[in-house]
Amino acid sequence: MWRCAGVRWPPGARVGVLEWEGGRISPLVAGKELGFRAEGPRRCIGARGNACPLGSEVPGRATQARCGECARLDRAHSVAADAVPEDPRTYRVYLAWFGPGMLKVGITAEERGPARLLEQGAVVFAWLGRGPLMAARRTEELLRAALKVPDRIPYAHKRAVRAALPDSAQERAAEVEALHARALALPGWAEALERLDFEAVDHVGVFGLEGLPAATAVVRELVDGGVVAGRLVAAAGPDLHLRVAGDGIVVVDTRLMTGWGLVGADAAAGVSVPTAGVRGAGSQDGLF
Repeated sequence: MWRCAGVRWPPGARVGVLEWEGGRISPLVAGKELGFRAEGPRRCIGARGNACPLGSEVPGRATQARCGECARLDRAHSVAADAVPEDPRTYRVYLAWFGPGMLKVGITAEERGPARLLEQGAVVFAWLGRGPLMAARRTEELLRAALKVPDRIPYAHKRAVRAALPDSAQERAAEVEALHARALALPGWAEALERLDFEAVDHVGVFGLEGLPAATAVVRELVDGGVVAGRLVAAAGPDLHLRVAGDGIVVVDTRLMTGWGLVGADAAAGVSVPTAGVRGAGSQDGLF
């Protein structure tokens, strides 16, 4: 039995990997056949590298496989929750684009490079500035307030447009470039934050989105004994787009896989877990 630790994007890699407890990985190469069966119940994965002391069960539809206590512990050390304002590392402010009209602002530790953008499934991104954590946070808030740029884009919205992106990298970068110019022209930037010139980074090739067929369904949750199997078409952020015999393209959010025990299944076995339609698509070396 294997336990998934989620998708990771190694520095400089051209593909993501599924990471497993114990450090093993499965490269997410397009065309790869994947098949697994869940064996439950789904258990809390703990927090900050520590196992859940109670081994609590967690709901199948939760994207974070943590019980209430472990979730609070994890949040207590989170930069996103402003729990560590004294963090001495250099941070970067970025603009990320997921499709037409879908832009967000965010911050990430400079030492992580583009990993945060890959994890979110950003199709295009550009750096805006770099400096201390609280200066980066103040600038992020400035952009949200002055330019009405959100700091979150729902994954359902991201999935709905991946198969209908502009063909050229220049078209995909246009909205980011325009917003970048407006952001740099704003007064009120934190003095400690260095402004950065515009340079677009495009992840269409890394994610395998060129010619991506529209998704027909998305997995809502895994269940004990449920199977997910197909051929990998693309991997963007935590999402795997699988071509499933008889079902078209089915999207699996790998965050739903954490906390389950997984065993191998025939790649032709299809999908026997609950799924839902995708908005905008018609009606709306290891285990593998």
